[in-house]
Amino acid sequence: MSTNTKDLRNVVLLGHSGSGKTTFIETMLFEGGAIKRRGTIEAHNTVSDNTDLEHQRENTLFSHQMFVNWRKNKINVLDTPGFDDFVGEVIASLKVADTALILVNASAGVEVGTELVWEYVEKYQTPTLFVVNQIDHPKADFEASLEQIKNRFGAKALPIQYPLNSGEGFNQIIDALRMVMYEFPATGGKPEKKPIPESELARANEMHNALVEIAAENEEGLMEKYFEEGNLSEEELAQGLNIALAKHDFFPVFVASGLKDMGSGRIMGFIDDIAPSPADRAGEKLENGELLKCDSNDKTTLFIYKTQSEPQVGIVSYFKVYSGELKPGDELVNAENGETERISQIFLAEGKDRTPVDKLVAGDLGVTVKLKYGHSNNTLNTKGVDRKIEPMQFPESRIRKAIFTENAAEMEKLISSLHKIQEEDPTLQVLQSNETKETILSGQGQLHLDLVKFRLEKEFGVKMEMKNPKVSYRETITGKADADYRHKKQSGGAGQFGEIHMRVENYYEGMPEPEGFNIRNKEFEDLSWGGKFAFYWCIVGGAIDSRYIGAIKKGIMQQMKEGPLTGSHCQNIRVSVYDGKMHSVDSNDISFQLAASGAFKEAFHNARPQLLEPMYHVEILCPDECTGDVMGDLQTRRAMISGMDTEGHYQKIMAEVPLAEMNDYGSTLRSLTGGRAKFTMKFSDYQLVPANVQQELVKQHSLEKAEA
Repeated sequence: MSTNTKDLRNVVLLGHSGSGKTTFIETMLFEGGAIKRRGTIEAHNTVSDNTDLEHQRENTLFSHQMFVNWRKNKINVLDTPGFDDFVGEVIASLKVADTALILVNASAGVEVGTELVWEYVEKYQTPTLFVVNQIDHPKADFEASLEQIKNRFGAKALPIQYPLNSGEGFNQIIDALRMVMYEFPATGGKPEKKPIPESELARANEMHNALVEIAAENEEGLMEKYFEEGNLSEEELAQGLNIALAKHDFFPVFVASGLKDMGSGRIMGFIDDIAPSPADRAGEKLENGELLKCDSNDKTTLFIYKTQSEPQVGIVSYFKVYSGELKPGDELVNAENGETERISQIFLAEGKDRTPVDKLVAGDLGVTVKLKYGHSNNTLNTKGVDRKIEPMQFPESRIRKAIFTENAAEMEKLISSLHKIQEEDPTLQVLQSNETKETILSGQGQLHLDLVKFRLEKEFGVKMEMKNPKVSYRETITGKADADYRHKKQSGGAGQFGEIHMRVENYYEGMPEPEGFNIRNKEFEDLSWGGKFAFYWCIVGGAIDSRYIGAIKKGIMQQMKEGPLTGSHCQNIRVSVYDGKMHSVDSNDISFQLAASGAFKEAFHNARPQLLEPMYHVEILCPDECTGDVMGDLQTRRAMISGMDTEGHYQKIMAEVPLAEMNDYGSTLRSLTGGRAKFTMKFSDYQLVPANVQQELVKQHSLEKAEA
């Protein structure tokens, strides 16, 4: 097995669910001799997709790490889910890969899952190969798939091959790079090399010349030779294409049937010959902006890209060695928390199986167990080395659910279990809402949260229920009103007395000062939940002693934290305290706190109170034929369409939608488009709630208070 960084290839397989990634990997492992017999998804015996849950659903739900030796190189292979609910697994795998292999279903073309991953491929500038897979499908259409690839990903996508007879009888591939025809036996496997038929030579030559030109363009010496001789040798062609691939100037397109084992060997040969090794990449970006070259002679630095918890094992950490060498017994310092970790054992992963090794060099992928302080996104260094690899960034959540259990003891167990799952899955968020008093679980989609619920029950023995969470509304006023309120209490001994006259009005930047008041002091506060609070002290003649200012503000803030309409936070309000009375004996802090609270509540109700709701900017990518249905559904959700555009062969719809109307949107969108759409949502601002909706919310709050 190679221990040279130059002889390593790290390849991640990407693509929409159903593009055949897991089956294709099985074929790669079989072709390379890593397995003696190819498993199938239906038989639940593939190297990837090896968890019980994946067997039940017959889909990839987690990323999996494997390797295969091919000629002189070791190819590390990463399988990823095709559902966008599990995009975190895709991002983590792309982070450590040096080549992306994007599979496109020959009968479906470029699907939304492919669109989704491309955003991250471009972010990491990962050299990319496209494979038009399942070319043996009765409805396979290579030309349509190629056209879609070019339309979406640009003219840099150049075909290396094309099928001579796609469909059920598929067994021949024209290869324009090698200028040969591969003819496969009916059972697949090793093809016979044959001359390209005369009828196909013109197209093959045209494709070959395009490849020669892209190779020549990326190396000055090759360009000169190309101009002089009009062609390049096989070695020169490989050299130029390697540079073009690394620079993201070239995306070769291949043809294959993973199921029939036709074409995978040629693709592995290309990865072996032309795809970059970790040493060929520009370097990994550090948090300080510098680049870390992948060099085995440097000090050791590794990055944990994934962790998972396994029964009887504990925490399993998947990592990439970015520089130096790693051996069992090495002690490394975590750049995130300063803790020292002793790496007791290191393994190579082959799906769920692990083989211990005595060394891993820069660029290689490995696994270790039972780290005490290491987590996903952590960098570990040799002592004395100060490096921190730029951490992975994950998308914002697209679905929120309030979670609850039968009792407090179960809730405590639930939270503890969720934190363990969250350690494995950074796209999952758990938080306690101080406003709504709910525990909120946020993720990428309903399937994502359903998977979490399943794992909680099966792995941790915790039952959890989910419901739509309450919305964090805001309350404000659109007018102004005065109120005076007297708090008086006498029950033997010292009494309580405080009287306050105040004005409340809607606050906005640059508003004129209140008229008719002698302003003695004013304070402006940025509220922790958003918006502003302005407090004016306009008392003259000692009607209220200034030592009660703090108590008065406290009384007002208590009402602002639980607003008079729905108990939501209040914002953007100016309060001017301009008169009142106090008693030399009975006045105290609590008296003025209660008086301020009562005056604010009364004035608020008379100042045209208004509810505000959180609005989200939603962007949806969907096929053109689904646009009408998607737009119609948005209109039922009180959405304001802000624009439309095209992105590739998809329609992009942009809208501002109330959060209250986004419950279960992912499931609805999947149903409307047959799973061919995706959406993102990001908080925008707070906007006025329509009068009829506000009336219903206030009524509902009143009923809840009465029942409490």
